[in-house]
Formats: sequence, C-alpha cells, structure tokens
Amino acid sequence: MEFIEANGYPIYFGEDEYQSLNKFIEEKNYSNIFILTDTNSNEYCLTKFLPFLATEKTIEIIEIEPGESEKNITTCVEIWNILTELGGDRKSLLINIGGGVITDIGGFVASTFKRGIDFIHIPTTLLAMVDASVGGKNGVDLGNLKNQIGVINVPKMVLINTEYLSTLPQNEMRSGFAEMVKHGLIHDQIYWTHFRNLQSAQHDYLPQLIHRSIEIKNEIVMQDPTENGIRKALNFGHTLGHAIESYFLENENKKTLLHGEAIAVGMVLESYISWQKGLLSAKEYLEIKNMITTVFETIVFEENDIQPILDLLIHDKKNEYGKIQFALLDGIGNIKINQEIENELIIKSFADYKS
Repeated sequence: MEFIEANGYPIYFGEDEYQSLNKFIEEKNYSNIFILTDTNSNEYCLTKFLPFLATEKTIEIIEIEPGESEKNITTCVEIWNILTELGGDRKSLLINIGGGVITDIGGFVASTFKRGIDFIHIPTTLLAMVDASVGGKNGVDLGNLKNQIGVINVPKMVLINTEYLSTLPQNEMRSGFAEMVKHGLIHDQIYWTHFRNLQSAQHDYLPQLIHRSIEIKNEIVMQDPTENGIRKALNFGHTLGHAIESYFLENENKKTLLHGEAIAVGMVLESYISWQKGLLSAKEYLEIKNMITTVFETIVFEENDIQPILDLLIHDKKNEYGKIQFALLDGIGNIKINQEIENELIIKSFADYKS
C-alpha cells in the first residue's frame, strides 16, 4: 500500500514500514532512543515491534498507566524527569507506541523537552491510526477539559501496521470506526456508504478503509495545518462529543466513555442540528441516526445532565470571542464551519436522541 505524504512527514503502511524506520534512524544518528508506551501496549504490541527495530543505539522503555486519566501535565513532568535522568538530549528520539493518549502525550512531551526532540508515532488502536496519525496535534487535558494544553508539531514519520488491531476489544474498534464514519460524512459520500453496514469494515478491506480515512483527514489538514479554516470540519461531532466525554469523565456516577463513543453521540446530535438548520434532509438525518445508534450503544442522559454539558461547551477550542462554533453537515459529504447554535436547539437534539 502506497505511503501518504502528510504535512512534512510520511505515513507508511505494510511490510516496508520497518525498513523505512531503520533507515531513518541510521541516517539521523540519534544519541539514544526512548520508547513511550502504556502497560497494555507494552504487553500486547511492544513484543511485535522490537524484533524489527534494527539499531545498536541504547533503547530505554518508558511505561505509563493506560487511559485518558493519565493524559495530564503531571504525567508529562514524570516523563520529562525520566528522560533527564536517563540522559536524554537534543539528539534523542522518542518513539510513541500506543493509542491516542500515548501519541498525544508523547508528541507533546517530545515537542517541549529540551525545546523539542524528534518523535515518531506507531499507533496501535484504530482510533489512533485514523485520527492521531495526521495533523500534528499533541497535548494533554486540563482537569476534565479535553486537549486544553498542547502544540501543533508533526512527527518525523508515522507507521501504520494493522496487525496491532488484533489485540483490541470490540468497543475499542468501534471507537475508531466513529472517526472513520465522520471522515465520510464530512468529505466523501461514497466512503460513508461503506459504514452503513459495519460488517463491511470487518474483513480484508479494513486496511484500504483505514488508508482512505487517513487520506481524507490529510487532504483537509494539508489545506489548513493550523486550523484557521477548513480544518475545523474535522470537529464535526466533537463540539458536543467532547463536552459529553468530559462530563462523563468527571462524574463518578457515570461510566467513562471512550472517545469514539462520545463522538458517535455528538455526530447524531449535530446531525439533528444540521437538519433543523436546513442543511441536511430528514432522510439523510435518519440515515445517519439509524446507522450510528445501531452500531453504538445508546447513552442514557438524565434531565440534570444536559445543563452541565452545555456549560462545558464554552471551553471548546473552536470558540471565538466567547461564541460557541459548530461544524455542521451541509448534506452528506460536505460541511459548513463556524455555525453559532442557540442552546434551545441543542436541548432539542438531546430530546430527539433519547426518542
């Protein structure tokens, strides 16, 4: 499968990826190599990777606990201290092997350690492959607020190996499918049709679907690397989705949601809003709602959940001048950014979701 040239770095697929990695490391002559991973990826994925890493450089493995709760500045401080204690310098390389938490925090740590060292992403979850592999967004949460602290800085390369997906439970796979569905809805109506039946994405065609999903995100990011315009299209489903994810993360009476689970709800809600604003037909909206609610478990919202979620919207990164900005569907395959939506319509979207 052909590599994708992203904004200043390549994304490799298949058997040639390790050859490209080893050649790159040899040419760069790094002082030492650090691998950041979590306990899950260390157990299930690192043993698949290390035999292919051909280098005589010193390799140190840094392991953190898994989960969104570790994606904070305290964890960064711990990693920075370990890098310092183990002799990390400006010529060190950090390889991030894991899901979106690892690539987000690893890219941020590398971008800020010694004012910036090189890093490489090896995503091991479907979500990380189709989302974190493109765009250069790295960062951490601020309390329960998603991705409030970070930088846009690209890796030296990304390696996509779908063999790692065999280690994932089904809910993690579905979490990744949510982002792939989003890419079809905002940019490619034909691609969207592949996900109207989830079974079509569970067989030999999955690597091609992943490749196309990454292509779509890359096409958008290349037009707008710093998210001043069309890149905001990628936030469809995320304005409400991130608020829901944050609310469930901080509320001990709620089950913590995977990112894709929250985004799936957000896409239904924001599709409803798109319909009500005359941007989406009723037929298109029901097509989207039926597909997503069939694949993803319905999330229960009580009456007293809605206002706290609305309160969290003010912290969304897309907001400008205190105004909440939505990216809405303008028909399937198209998007309209910078849409201001009144709270009454958002509340109606929750009522429709529950119906």
